[in-house]
Amino acid sequence: MFEWNKLITVAVILAVGMGSVGKAADEMNSQPLGVGVKLNYVSKYIWRGQNLNDRSAFQPSISLSKYGFTGSIWSTQDWTGVNGHSGDFTQINYSLDYTSACPSVNGVSWSVGVIDYDFPHTKTDNTVEIYGGLTFTALPLSPWIKVYRDVDEIKGTYYQLGVGKALEKVITWNDTCYSDLALGASVAYGNGAYNKGYFGVDGGGNNDLTLSVALPTSLGKYWVIRPSINYSTMLADGIRKATDKSDNFWFGVGLSVNF
Repeated sequence: MFEWNKLITVAVILAVGMGSVGKAADEMNSQPLGVGVKLNYVSKYIWRGQNLNDRSAFQPSISLSKYGFTGSIWSTQDWTGVNGHSGDFTQINYSLDYTSACPSVNGVSWSVGVIDYDFPHTKTDNTVEIYGGLTFTALPLSPWIKVYRDVDEIKGTYYQLGVGKALEKVITWNDTCYSDLALGASVAYGNGAYNKGYFGVDGGGNNDLTLSVALPTSLGKYWVIRPSINYSTMLADGIRKATDKSDNFWFGVGLSVNF
């Protein structure tokens, strides 16, 4: 069950972090309110290497951003009856993120946030994670690290390390219509509580290796269509044995608009 005192605690941490940014926060005051809407289709719903839906799913989201904060609502809707939930929204995430450049450190940004996971139409218990991360944009492949801590049902920790490369305007039609090429890879580790909660496996161990290739295509000033191909595999033998489908290929296509 979601505990509001946890959200209040995290909100205080975010507020203190925002105050420490100083000059960067002053510069953000002039930024307008950002609004984003995404409509995504995926051939499978894979989360941290776990196959949660082996068939088609629709995943819309909406976000608002200001002063470095981004609040968003994300959901997934089963499009087939493979899990007995055809047409149902089986997960809704409510998240709050704060991201900023590190003061006096060029090419490094940090982020903290909270995610409330709700699972309507299922028997899965709701839970809450807090997280923090660093991104090193000045280094080759812009490596990043994030640490997610479940503070509710699982009470475990998930560590994720990733890299990415964006090749700009590999295809260009005009100044506002063009395609980039986005490459990404991540590897993750779960501690003993995380692996016990999700897989029934004792002890910490490597979780998923995930690879992605996407072709985000700008269609004018606001619209972007993003086809992608993705692959994920579970790494530790015990976790592979505990998961129904440990290796997954899937594709997706998303349409987004940002104001």
